[in-house]
Formats: sequence, structure tokens, C-alpha cells
Amino acid sequence: MNEIITIANQKGGVGKTTTAVNLSASLAQNGKKVLLIDADPQTNATTSLGFNRNDYEYNIYHVLIGIKTMSEVILKSQVKNLDLVPANIGLVGVEKEFYTPGKKNRELLLKKAIAPIIKDYDYIIIDSPPALGPITINALGAADSVIIPIQCEFFALEGLAQLLNTINLLKKSINPKLMIKGFLPTMYSGQNNLSKQVLEDLSYHFKDKLFLDTKQEFIIVPRNVKIAESPSYGKPVTEYAQTSKGAIAYLDLATCITTKGR
Repeated sequence: MNEIITIANQKGGVGKTTTAVNLSASLAQNGKKVLLIDADPQTNATTSLGFNRNDYEYNIYHVLIGIKTMSEVILKSQVKNLDLVPANIGLVGVEKEFYTPGKKNRELLLKKAIAPIIKDYDYIIIDSPPALGPITINALGAADSVIIPIQCEFFALEGLAQLLNTINLLKKSINPKLMIKGFLPTMYSGQNNLSKQVLEDLSYHFKDKLFLDTKQEFIIVPRNVKIAESPSYGKPVTEYAQTSKGAIAYLDLATCITTKGR
């Protein structure tokens, strides 16, 4: 079964791109065919896989404005089974294109672009921008489900209500099948009382939407130096430091997703 998962949170610095890259790599290491779509103008997912702007001419921007098809911009990553649709800073200009007079179904441009290649992959992971603008709406409009990373720090739940409201509105309009796959606590520190409090709050409000490992314990991404280092080497942490706590957390997440399904 093919599944499209968007990683979303309008709050920046919560581990959104880190989750998109490392979940994609972990699914690929589990033998799944995966496509990671970098839909964030910051292009961090693209650089995290070792690509720079000189490595490609076309990117997701050209797909969204109709110059290229999705299959024409796909790059092979160094991770077996993992392909990438890159982004470029020029993606910030796509909002102007979305609001061109006469443009129809602008919220479903990404969904339509994905449709011809969806059967080529077991999972398509979309890294969305840290904002609830047109690109994120497109990413949610194209998805079967959404994973929401939650930073285990002060103001962690700030703005979450707005995101949940947006998801509910999209379910009532352009994407009735959209569901919340789960909340993922990130940057957790066992020595930090605030981290423990945020996790307690999440488990109280969203216990049934937290991911569980094979021991039926919550999957939590720790604050881990190997996760922070890996993008500078152009590798996911699962390739850079396979036995690190960060890598294990994302491998557990991939196992949970593949065994639990939707």
C-alpha cells in the first residue's frame, strides 16, 4: 500500500526536517521504496542528503508552476531505496504563482503532480515549510496522513491548536481522507524537567496518537549530538551514526509505521 505522509508544524526549530530526512532514510533501510519531497524553501532536507544547488537545475518549484513533471526532477540519493525531489530558495516565489488570476485548484497542485509517480514508491514523505501558507496547504492536501513533531521545550504546544484547526478544515474541504498519524516528541532530555512535563502533557492529551516501539514505550527523539552533526556530512543520522540514540529512535519510528500501517 502506498502512503503519502506530510511532516508539518508551523513552529520552526522543532525537528521537522530532521524527522522528514531520517524517517525517509529509516523506511528506505527497512527495504521500502521512498521518495522525499523537499517543499521547504530553506532546502534543508536537500542539503541534509548531500546535495547543493550546483547538483541540479530543476526542483519542486518548477513542478508546482508546471514547467517540469515530478519524475523529471527526481534525484537518486546515496541511501539505497531513497529518492529526493529537491527544493531551491526560489520556492518562496511560488505563492505569487498560486494566486495568479484564473489558477484553479491551487491547493491541489502538489497532489496532481504526485499522482503519476505514486505507484513507484511505498512511501512519499513531504517536508513542509514552518508556516501555514499555500505550500503547507498543498502538502497537507496531497497527504494521506500527517506527522507533527513536537519539541520538548517551552512553548512546545504553542500554535498547535491552529495547526489542528487547519487540518480539520482541510478534511472538510479538499482532503477528506487526511488523518493525524501521530505526534513525535523531539529534542527530549531526560535530565530536563521541562522535557518531562511536555511529554507528560502530550501523553495526557494525545496518548493514542503517540508512536510506540516494540516494547510498547513511547518513541521519543532525544537531544542528540549525532543528529545535529549528520546534516553537515550530507547524511541522515541513520547512515552517519547508526548506533546513536537518535538513529535508533527514527528506526523505531519507521518500524512502527510499517507494522502499524495507517
